[in-house]
Amino acid sequence: MIRIKVLAYTPNPERMIALAARQTRLKKDVSMNDIDDQRTAMLIRKLLSLKHLSPFEHASFTFLISGISRVCTHQLVRHRLASYSQQSQRMVKIDKESFIIPPSIRENKKALEVFQKVVDEAVKGYDELISLGIPLEDARYVIPQASETKIVVTMNARELLHFFGLRLCKKAQWEIRKVAKLMLDEVKEIAPNIFEKAGPRCWDYGYCPEGDDECFKEMIKLKPP
Repeated sequence: MIRIKVLAYTPNPERMIALAARQTRLKKDVSMNDIDDQRTAMLIRKLLSLKHLSPFEHASFTFLISGISRVCTHQLVRHRLASYSQQSQRMVKIDKESFIIPPSIRENKKALEVFQKVVDEAVKGYDELISLGIPLEDARYVIPQASETKIVVTMNARELLHFFGLRLCKKAQWEIRKVAKLMLDEVKEIAPNIFEKAGPRCWDYGYCPEGDDECFKEMIKLKPP
């Protein structure tokens, strides 16, 4: 089961963003007491509507993501404006319970049998290699990408908005799409004005960037007012 935990974030992230934006237009130095919550919310929404997103880089969020596969993290780390610290297969031994099964396989009895057989053979070979004195870092070469992992991820608010735009798309792979949805749920609790309308790119574009008009018609109905 995918688990998302926010480990840390910039204190009062929305006000930090608002003050960064205000400083671009003020001669005096800004301070955290310059504006109240209402003014902060208004400014955040205005920045988003204008696509003036550089101030959003001043607020960051750090997540612990667990219960996901290496398939998922291979996609996740392609978002390069972020920091990552992943559980090492050189240091942590893999066991036969540490594999993520896609729903399409889990719901198909025959496919599940094939999947489990392959995983069991891979783990058996992995354990045999270790017993022969092969180090974990080399024995892991026989392990499927379905192996479970944990990763600590830090992204700023601007990159999170970009990440959600790509990974909440209906065409995104199921696992990273679920990760994105759970991450969005968490940050909405912390910074609702920043992320209240975060969603797939088609919500901003007004069309499907992948040319799927039927998908767009379905997804646009879900856009917040």
